[in-house]
Amino acid sequence: MATRIAPPAGLPQKVVSNPPNQTLYVTNLPSAKIQKDDLRTALYMLFSTYGPVLDVVALKTMKMRGQAHIVYRDIQTATQAMRSLDGMEFLGRKMKITYAKGRSNIIAKLDGTLVPPKAAAAVALTTVQQSIFSAPVPGAPTTNTESPAPQGSPAKPPGTETATPAEENRGTKRPREEEEEEESDSDVAMEEDSDED
Repeated sequence: MATRIAPPAGLPQKVVSNPPNQTLYVTNLPSAKIQKDDLRTALYMLFSTYGPVLDVVALKTMKMRGQAHIVYRDIQTATQAMRSLDGMEFLGRKMKITYAKGRSNIIAKLDGTLVPPKAAAAVALTTVQQSIFSAPVPGAPTTNTESPAPQGSPAKPPGTETATPAEENRGTKRPREEEEEEESDSDVAMEEDSDED
């Protein structure tokens, strides 16, 4: 059984810091005064002065409001930013910065150690669900030898193959009526009118 190391005598039990990490956890951020995108941009601009920032995660949910995660490429840059900016006033509130508890997904992607989340377990379908999901898509061509129904009209039940001439011509392009050749060859020069009257 693992034993827990007691914090130094000067620190309370709850204020044990996390081990150094590339991801910083920032709290005490203003949540109501600023939009999420503006907050992310402002945090990026502030924290990128200490090194390349890979990601800024700032959520506005009830659980995560006023908090953000800043991901750096290396631990030294994250440590330098944390030491410089901890307690600094940002948009009217003093930031509290610590190392994050876990590694960021973006760091795991860079290392090649990211394990994608497992897919949901296969669920057995009932016969009704199977009939619904295996039904043909509406409007898709059928594999029957019958001609498909025109767009916008319901499919005809089998045995009603009689079609009127108007339905057979529906949707076919009529050929353009040919102009008489006499008109096309009758280009005549315009007569000049005399204004000498």
